Parts: sequence; C-alpha cells; structure tokens
Amino acid sequence: MGQENPFVYGEIVTAGAFADREAERERLARDLAEGQKVFLISPRRYGKSSLVRDVLRGLSRQKILTVEVTVAASSSYVGFLEAYARALVTADTPIGRLRRWTAELLQAVRPELRFDSPSPGGPSAGGGVTLAFPAVRTARDTARLAAEVFALPGRIAAARRQRLAIALDEFQAVVSFDGGNVEHALRAAVQDQRAVGYVFAGSEPSLMERMLEPRRPFYKAGPVMRLEKIDEELFAHFIEARFAASGLRPEPGLGAAIVELAGNVPYDVQRLAHETWDDVRVAGRRSAGLDDLHGTLTRLLGEHHTAFEESWQRLTLAQRAVLRALVLEDGRELMSGDVRTRHRLPGASSVQSALAALVRQDVVMKAESRYTVSDSLYREWVARKTF
Repeated sequence: MGQENPFVYGEIVTAGAFADREAERERLARDLAEGQKVFLISPRRYGKSSLVRDVLRGLSRQKILTVEVTVAASSSYVGFLEAYARALVTADTPIGRLRRWTAELLQAVRPELRFDSPSPGGPSAGGGVTLAFPAVRTARDTARLAAEVFALPGRIAAARRQRLAIALDEFQAVVSFDGGNVEHALRAAVQDQRAVGYVFAGSEPSLMERMLEPRRPFYKAGPVMRLEKIDEELFAHFIEARFAASGLRPEPGLGAAIVELAGNVPYDVQRLAHETWDDVRVAGRRSAGLDDLHGTLTRLLGEHHTAFEESWQRLTLAQRAVLRALVLEDGRELMSGDVRTRHRLPGASSVQSALAALVRQDVVMKAESRYTVSDSLYREWVARKTF
C-alpha cells in the first residue's frame, strides 16, 4: 500500500496535521474547562474549525461534555434553536433515555422528537434524531423557546453534575436571525452558567469585532482570541519535514516557496503542498522541487480556470480594476494617487466602494493595513490571466 498524502485540506483535521497552534490550543482548552466565554476570531481558511474540534476532542477525554453547532448552517432562528437543542439533548445520551430526557428538559415548549432509523428494527444509536417545535408560530413563541434553549446547558450541567464545553461556530450568523435580540437573550443566559464554557467562533472578523463593541450585549463578556498567521519559517520547516517523513526528499527552499505562493494562509498552504506531493508521487520521483511546485500550480490554475473566469465576469468593471491593482500592488496604498494613476483607477471613494464590495463577496479580505485575495489560486489567476 502506498504512502498516504501527509497534507490535508478541505476537511476538519486532527492534531497531527497542525503546524504550530500549540499555544492557541492550550489556551482555548484551559479557558473552556474553566467555564470561560471565549470569542475566537479568525479569517477564513486559517483552520479555526479544526482548532476548535481538536480542543473539544481533548476536553471530551477529560470527561467534559462537548457540543458543537455551526450557526450559519441554519436557515432561520427557529431552525438554529432546533439544531442547538438537538445537539444539547443528544450529547452522550443513551438512545433509550433520549425521549424522556428531552421531555424533562424542554417540557415548557413541547418538543417533538423523531427517530430516523437506518434499519427496520427501530431507533438505534446509529439512527438520526430530529427535534422540532411545531407549536412555535409567533415572535413571542420564538422568544420563549430561545430562553428555554439557551438555559439548557446550565440545566444539563446541573442534572449530570458534569462540566460542558460548547462551540458555536460561524457565530456571526446570529445577527441575521433576529437583530440584537439573539445576542441579548444568549448573553443573559450564559453569563450565569459557571459550569459551562463557550467558544463563539467566527470567520468574518469585521462582523465579530462589531459584536464586541461597547453597547453590544457581548461587550467584555469574555476573553478574545484572534488567530494570526503562522510563523513563515516554522510553517516552511513543517512542510519540508512532512515531505521527508513521507519518503519524498524536499529540495532546498520548497517549503518557503509553498508558504509564500499560498500567502501563508493555512488552508492554501496545505492545498498546494498536498497537490504537489500527489503530482510528484504519481510521476514516480523521490524528490520534490520548485519546478514540481510550479507545474502543480499551472495544473491547478487550468483546472480552476472556468470557475475563476465566471467569478471575474460577475464583477463590475471598477471591481475588476481594483482587484487587479490589489494583486499587483500586494494590497497596499490602493487609495494613493500614484497607484490609482498607474492602474487607471477611479477616485478614492470609488476604490473604497469597490473594495467594500469585494470584501462582502469574500473575494478579498482585509488584514491589518493591507488587502489580500481570499484564495491564493485566484490571486495567481488574476495576475496571469487578466489585463
């Protein structure tokens, strides 16, 4: 059997696939175990969800009950409350006790529990469970349901005499459900749950930062963690070490070139390393170098050409011009007169509007004082295929 590719992207990864992040993992695990309410803010593709999942796995081994819900997966406020309640009541609950446990915890809001078993023998641990609240029809009903669901973690911790750690991923999505009411209701519930740790994780930094401003419910509600880029030298060494451990000798500078070409974005670094490893292995070679890397990049750009061209065509002419200037100027000084003249850009206010639109479309993200293209492959396509 051939050696497995040591680089993983596009899915939740285990601790072995992490480069660095030890300090972040230790801090988050400690805070959650102590019942802190932590806000984890990270740009997309930085490995936030994998980090949270890995921490929860470790806490579970310490007999802490863990629950994870992706807020953005729900299409409505009630849908989110149903998903959250289901995750809470089913966490480490024997299937035979689930119906009684649910009724005891949620009797005030009359839940409807359904079992979708994969076999004709009835409900089993492998079958699906659906939790719904069909009696909820009005805004007042929804507010009452929210109060009950948000109080559940504290009640479960008390009933089981067990600490809980809860991850609400893509937490910024709550603002789309019911204005500020969700934030107020959730903050009121969690602030007294001493035996329950929360991580409110979000990948839209600007939205998450606004949720923590003065006069917002979560202002000073708990510690804030911001995922930064991994040290470039450390990341490059990690890449080369994993090439070597898998039996492929990395030529000098390969790791640094992959990190630089991928913009030091963890997802993009792992993707480029994964694809390069695959190409070298398929070619039957025992070493990987810069020529292999650029061959892989050329292949990937060809495979993504149609999707990137469609994305480019959806942009306005002003947005295209600003995006191309951003790529060529490394995201800096885009409002300056020199840059606007050099790239035939409109006035500074129009450039700012175009940048804001690109950020909203997740084409571009802003980190500190510069803008970057969210997908490093798209950045390379823009640099090579547009004019």
